[in-house]
Amino acid sequence: MTEPQNQNYHIALFKGKTIRKTIFNKEWWFSILDIIGVLTDSPQPKTYWAKMKERDREMSQPFPFWEQLKMQAEDEKMRETDCANTEGLFRIIQSIPSPKAEPLKRWLAKVGYERVQEIENPELATKRTRLLYKLKGYPDDWIEKRMRGIAVREELTDEWQKRGAQEQKDYEILTAEISKATFGITPSEYKKVKGLKRQNLRDHMDDFELILTMLGERTTTEIHRTKDSHGLPRLKDDARVGGQIAGTARKQIERKIGRSVVSENNFLQNKNRKKLTEIEALK
Repeated sequence: MTEPQNQNYHIALFKGKTIRKTIFNKEWWFSILDIIGVLTDSPQPKTYWAKMKERDREMSQPFPFWEQLKMQAEDEKMRETDCANTEGLFRIIQSIPSPKAEPLKRWLAKVGYERVQEIENPELATKRTRLLYKLKGYPDDWIEKRMRGIAVREELTDEWQKRGAQEQKDYEILTAEISKATFGITPSEYKKVKGLKRQNLRDHMDDFELILTMLGERTTTEIHRTKDSHGLPRLKDDARVGGQIAGTARKQIERKIGRSVVSENNFLQNKNRKKLTEIEALK
C-alpha cells in the first residue's frame, strides 16, 4: 500500500517513539495503545489497556469517551484502533504512573494547539510537512515533488469518494490498478523490491518514480471527470487507463536511459550511504 487511505492519518514522534494520530471531528485523536507504550515501555500495551478498562469498570468510573478509528496496523492494513482526543488522553495519562507523563502532556497540548492553527490556516499543515521532510534529510527538490504528489493523491481520493469508492479495499484495488499499469507491479510488490516494511513507499521513491506516480494518478482523475465515471468497475477501468499512459512514458524513458525506472534504492539506504561517505571524508 502506498499511502494510508485514511487521508487524515498521520505519524508523530515523541522522544523517538511513533504515535499514530488522525483527524476526527476537526481535532487530533491519538492511538491509546501508542500512548500507553510510550508511558510504560510495556511490550504488551494492549494487555495494559485492557486491564485499565476492566479496573475502571469495577470502580464504576469508566474512562472518558473514546472512539475506534482506522489507523495503519503492524500488518500495514488500516484497522479499527482505540483512540482518544487530547482531553481523554490527559485522563488516561493521569492514571499511569510514569516520569514521561508531564512531558507527554506538554507535547499533546502543543500538538492540539497546532491543529487549531491549521484549521484557521491550512497552509501551515503543508509548511510543517515540508519541515518534517527537511529535518529527516530530504533534499529540497525532492520535497517539492513529494508535496505535489500528496496534493495530486488527495485530489484523486476525493474523486474516488464522490464516485462510489467506500471501503478501504476499494482504494487499495484502485491504487493497485494504477501501479500495475504504471510500473508493472503492485504497491506491496514494490515495497518488497525496495526492502521496505512499515515505511511509506512514496517516501522512498526517486524523482522518476514520483513523477510517474503523479502522472498516472493525475491522468486517472481527469479521466474520471471527463467520463463522469461512477461505481468501482468503471473507476477501476479508468485507473488502468491512467496507469497505462504513465506506463507508456516509463517504457520510453527506460529505452532512452538504458535501465529500469523501478529502483531498489530507498531513502534509508541513501541516508546511510551519505553518512558513511561523510565519515570516510573525516578520516
